[in-house]
Amino acid sequence: MPDPIVSLLTRNLREVFGEADPARRRAAIAALFTEDAVFADSDGSRTGHDALDRFVAELLARSPGWVFQATGPAQAAQDAGRLAWGFGPPGEPPRVTGMDVILVRGGKIASLYTFLDPPAP
Repeated sequence: MPDPIVSLLTRNLREVFGEADPARRRAAIAALFTEDAVFADSDGSRTGHDALDRFVAELLARSPGWVFQATGPAQAAQDAGRLAWGFGPPGEPPRVTGMDVILVRGGKIASLYTFLDPPAP
Protein backbone atom coordinates (compact mmCIF):
# COMPACT_ATOMS: atom_id res chain seq x y z
CA MET A 1 0.00 0.00 0.00
CA PRO A 2 1.53 3.35 -1.02
CA ASP A 3 2.39 5.82 1.71
CA PRO A 4 -0.30 8.55 1.85
CA ILE A 5 2.32 11.31 2.03
CA VAL A 6 4.12 9.94 -1.03
CA SER A 7 0.76 9.90 -2.79
CA LEU A 8 0.07 13.54 -1.83
CA LEU A 9 3.46 14.60 -3.18
CA THR A 10 3.11 12.82 -6.50
CA ARG A 11 -0.51 13.83 -6.98
CA ASN A 12 0.33 17.47 -6.21
CA LEU A 13 3.05 17.48 -8.88
CA ARG A 14 0.82 15.83 -11.49
CA GLU A 15 -2.72 17.01 -10.65
CA VAL A 16 -2.07 20.52 -9.35
CA PHE A 17 1.17 21.89 -10.79
CA GLY A 18 0.95 19.76 -13.93
CA GLU A 19 -2.73 20.39 -14.66
CA ALA A 20 -3.58 23.08 -17.23
CA ASP A 21 -7.35 22.53 -17.03
CA PRO A 22 -8.64 24.97 -14.37
CA ALA A 23 -11.60 22.84 -13.25
CA ARG A 24 -9.53 19.69 -12.79
CA ARG A 25 -6.78 21.66 -11.02
CA ARG A 26 -9.28 23.26 -8.62
CA ALA A 27 -10.79 19.85 -7.83
CA ALA A 28 -7.32 18.46 -7.10
CA ILE A 29 -6.46 21.42 -4.85
CA ALA A 30 -9.67 20.85 -2.88
CA ALA A 31 -8.90 17.14 -2.54
CA LEU A 32 -5.23 17.48 -1.60
CA PHE A 33 -4.91 20.71 0.42
CA THR A 34 -6.41 21.98 3.67
CA GLU A 35 -8.54 25.13 3.30
CA ASP A 36 -5.88 27.20 5.06
CA ALA A 37 -2.89 25.62 3.30
CA VAL A 38 0.21 27.76 2.91
CA PHE A 39 2.37 27.63 -0.22
CA ALA A 40 5.77 29.28 0.20
CA ASP A 41 8.73 29.78 -2.09
CA SER A 42 11.56 32.29 -2.39
CA ASP A 43 9.09 34.95 -3.63
CA GLY A 44 6.83 34.79 -0.57
CA SER A 45 3.86 32.86 0.70
CA ARG A 46 0.25 32.44 -0.32
CA THR A 47 -2.60 31.07 1.78
CA GLY A 48 -5.66 29.15 0.66
CA HIS A 49 -6.97 27.34 -2.38
CA ASP A 50 -7.62 30.45 -4.51
CA ALA A 51 -4.11 31.81 -4.02
CA LEU A 52 -2.50 28.47 -4.88
CA ASP A 53 -4.68 28.09 -7.98
CA ARG A 54 -3.78 31.61 -9.18
CA PHE A 55 -0.07 30.93 -8.68
CA VAL A 56 -0.17 27.68 -10.67
CA ALA A 57 -2.29 29.21 -13.46
CA GLU A 58 0.20 32.08 -13.83
CA LEU A 59 3.18 29.71 -13.77
CA LEU A 60 1.72 27.49 -16.48
CA ALA A 61 0.73 30.53 -18.59
CA ARG A 62 4.36 31.76 -18.49
CA SER A 63 5.65 28.36 -19.64
CA PRO A 64 3.08 26.93 -22.07
CA GLY A 65 3.54 23.25 -22.83
CA TRP A 66 6.19 22.71 -20.16
CA VAL A 67 5.75 19.71 -17.89
CA PHE A 68 6.73 18.72 -14.37
CA GLN A 69 8.38 15.40 -13.72
CA ALA A 70 9.73 13.78 -10.58
CA THR A 71 13.52 13.45 -10.69
CA GLY A 72 13.74 11.06 -7.76
CA PRO A 73 11.51 9.11 -5.44
CA ALA A 74 9.17 10.88 -3.05
CA GLN A 75 10.13 10.37 0.60
CA ALA A 76 8.02 10.55 3.75
CA ALA A 77 8.87 10.91 7.43
CA GLN A 78 6.15 11.23 10.08
CA ASP A 79 3.86 14.05 8.85
CA ALA A 80 6.28 15.47 6.25
CA GLY A 81 7.58 14.55 2.83
CA ARG A 82 9.78 15.74 0.00
CA LEU A 83 9.96 15.29 -3.77
CA ALA A 84 12.61 16.51 -6.22
CA TRP A 85 11.29 17.59 -9.63
CA GLY A 86 12.20 19.14 -12.96
CA PHE A 87 10.20 21.53 -15.14
CA GLY A 88 10.67 22.15 -18.83
CA PRO A 89 9.62 21.32 -22.38
CA PRO A 90 8.58 17.68 -22.88
CA GLY A 91 11.35 15.40 -24.08
CA GLU A 92 14.11 17.84 -23.09
CA PRO A 93 16.22 18.11 -19.94
CA PRO A 94 14.47 20.22 -17.29
CA ARG A 95 15.12 23.96 -17.46
CA VAL A 96 14.23 24.40 -13.78
CA THR A 97 14.76 21.93 -10.95
CA GLY A 98 13.75 22.04 -7.33
CA MET A 99 12.21 20.26 -4.40
CA ASP A 100 8.82 20.33 -2.73
CA VAL A 101 8.56 19.77 1.01
CA ILE A 102 5.12 19.25 2.53
CA LEU A 103 3.66 19.11 6.01
CA VAL A 104 0.45 17.11 6.32
CA ARG A 105 -2.48 17.62 8.68
CA GLY A 106 -5.59 15.46 8.68
CA GLY A 107 -4.51 13.61 5.55
CA LYS A 108 -4.10 16.77 3.46
CA ILE A 109 -1.25 19.14 2.63
CA ALA A 110 -1.22 21.96 5.19
CA SER A 111 2.06 23.53 4.03
CA LEU A 112 3.98 23.28 0.78
CA TYR A 113 7.49 24.72 0.62
CA THR A 114 9.14 24.88 -2.80
CA PHE A 115 12.92 25.23 -3.09
CA LEU A 116 14.44 26.05 -6.49
CA ASP A 117 17.91 24.80 -7.33
CA PRO A 118 20.43 27.43 -8.45
CA PRO A 119 20.89 27.58 -12.23
CA ALA A 120 23.74 25.49 -13.62
CA PRO A 121 26.87 27.57 -14.37
